Amino acid sequence: MIKAILIDDEPLARSIIIDYLKEYNQIEIVQECNDGFEAIKAINEHRPDLIFLDIQMPKISGFELLEVLENPPAVIFTTAFEEYALKAFEQHAIDYLLKPISKSRFQKAMDKYLSNPISQKNNTQKLIEDIDYPNGFIERVLIKRGSSLKVIPTNKIIYLAADDDYVNIHTDEGSYLSNKTLMYFEKNLDPTSFVRVHRSFIIQIDQIQRLEPYEKDSHRAILKNEIRVSVSKTGYPKLMKALGN
Repeated sequence: MIKAILIDDEPLARSIIIDYLKEYNQIEIVQECNDGFEAIKAINEHRPDLIFLDIQMPKISGFELLEVLENPPAVIFTTAFEEYALKAFEQHAIDYLLKPISKSRFQKAMDKYLSNPISQKNNTQKLIEDIDYPNGFIERVLIKRGSSLKVIPTNKIIYLAADDDYVNIHTDEGSYLSNKTLMYFEKNLDPTSFVRVHRSFIIQIDQIQRLEPYEKDSHRAILKNEIRVSVSKTGYPKLMKALGN
């Protein structure tokens, strides 16, 4: 039996999928979820093979939900917004259904999934690694802490530091470990607000209080909380450019 979870804040959208799934005896709907927070708990509990996932939801988006899952299942996206039918879906063979979902289009998506469930699950992981955010850059970072989720708006980040296989995200409220790489954050944080000043550090430009020379050909950035962050020889010109100098 294939276990499925429906994740959509619109009850009508979920009811349509439930109705269509009646023709698939091999599919068991183990839970319906109204939002991403509820979905994380459900996925951890049931370990579904397949999820039907809305992209735009309150609290966290469908993309953000996928990024905090350790072992994401196969996914069929559902959305009312055609602009979210991203090229990445086609590149990674991930299917999506535009609302209102027609029965024929639903059957096509199910045929694709059922033809090779393992491949579809692998495609989900590839998509996560290459998500193209609709607005260009991430505006918040989600940190999974056990069964709970911490949402950190990027404007609350002071700096990020590499920490072995993790990245330590420093805020006024404390620091949080992310399993993303520093390269991921360099790529997805707004470069007008954040700059990588060292192989181990990214800082928010507005948090810089002053710069001071430090050892040969290097500097340190003194942040508003008096934390000192190393600025490498290669990071210094990037920081100067970001500061408009």
